Amino acid sequence: MLSKQEFQNLINQGILLLDGATGSNLMKSGMPRGCCTEEWIINHPEVIIDLQRKYYQAGSRVIYAPTFQAQPIPLANVKLDRQTETINAMLVSLSRKAAPDALIAGNLTTLAAFIDSYDTALFDTMVENYRRQITGLLEGGADLLAAETLLYPQDAEAILTAAELEGAETVIYSFTMQSDGSLFSGMDAGKILHELESAGAAAVGFNCVTADNMTAGLVSKLRRQVRGPLVCKPNAGTPTISPEGIAEYSLGPEDFAAIMLDCASMGATILGGCCGTTPDHIRAIAQRL
Repeated sequence: MLSKQEFQNLINQGILLLDGATGSNLMKSGMPRGCCTEEWIINHPEVIIDLQRKYYQAGSRVIYAPTFQAQPIPLANVKLDRQTETINAMLVSLSRKAAPDALIAGNLTTLAAFIDSYDTALFDTMVENYRRQITGLLEGGADLLAAETLLYPQDAEAILTAAELEGAETVIYSFTMQSDGSLFSGMDAGKILHELESAGAAAVGFNCVTADNMTAGLVSKLRRQVRGPLVCKPNAGTPTISPEGIAEYSLGPEDFAAIMLDCASMGATILGGCCGTTPDHIRAIAQRL
């Protein structure tokens, strides 16, 4: 795994380009809605390998392993929780096969959909879930960890604790938030990101936010409280649902790239795409950079 100093050295070389969406592209490739994404990928490895290879060829230097909800609690729904470590290691290996020269980030997310509350008594349970996932990610050879689409500070605190206990030094954190710089709970996102930096986060920022003419302003607002690397990984505009039930996003590659370059000018140093983005969106950013 990269040290935080090695990661900072990469940032010092210029904008670091992440990959784009996984789920929305997998659904276009035949993954049914509502299934366990990680299980489907294991049964269809050629789809993720093709997608991630295209991201790397488009310019992505960090590829997110498809381990978004590969924690024991979600995996228990498909009776795979006992295989948590193996599944995470396997999915990191698939990403490495797709892009052997890229940095592979082990991907984690919130447990909010699977727990009743953020009661203090559940904190140890959350930490244990993340510890088991991180163990598998490290066994698979992840270069860093990327916790994204976080909703509450407790998500990040549990991941931070688990990462420290497992010796994972380089972790980036991104929350989904509103364009005014607040979390959906109403808390000030900038304050939370600043506290995470102080606690040892390698980078902080946002993802799964609609890219529009307000996104650069959000970056500017967060930059006032974030001193280190700032992640900007928004969606490709506003989605509409097709008759087939697939979300179609409004921003094409060039329009998306223009917004992302505005975000870079406001201080975002790590750029990527979330829902609705494709290798073409990443390529458009890389060409403009």
